[in-house]
Amino acid sequence: MFNDTFHDSEGADEGRAIGDLVRSLLLEMSDDEVNVFSFGLSDGDHAIGACVFSKLLFSANPSSVWLLAPVAVATAHQGKGIGQAMIRSALESMQNDHGAEIVLTYGDPAFYGRVGFRAISETDVPAPFPLRYPEGWLGHHLNKGSIGPWTGPCRCVSAFKDPQLW
Repeated sequence: MFNDTFHDSEGADEGRAIGDLVRSLLLEMSDDEVNVFSFGLSDGDHAIGACVFSKLLFSANPSSVWLLAPVAVATAHQGKGIGQAMIRSALESMQNDHGAEIVLTYGDPAFYGRVGFRAISETDVPAPFPLRYPEGWLGHHLNKGSIGPWTGPCRCVSAFKDPQLW
């Protein structure tokens, strides 16, 4: 589903890249230490939406920080509020069931702003790699606190250790 959704919106190369990223993230779900969670919606036998959370570690921040990426809603189901509802439900589960305090994402500020994300500075909260579109670096403190400033490097799961993704 990720491959098709990103192919439809961003082109074939992006569809393949995101499909490969998701496969790598799902492989990391089988590690002994749980650093990746996925959530999805289906309509019978067909996936219509999915999102993935992966652990981020900051050397100078003890909070439970997660990256929400990627997120996809099947093209035929977009524009119906499905993505927003899925993200809200997934954020609630991450907070209540997995102790998440802060969630970061790298995407469209207009879309993610509808579910509580706000722009953050790469200076205050460093990304794992330099960002091509720093305006897309967004954060959501699930306990209504502040985010950053944090010093030191940010470490991500293996699947995101490709600077081209950032």
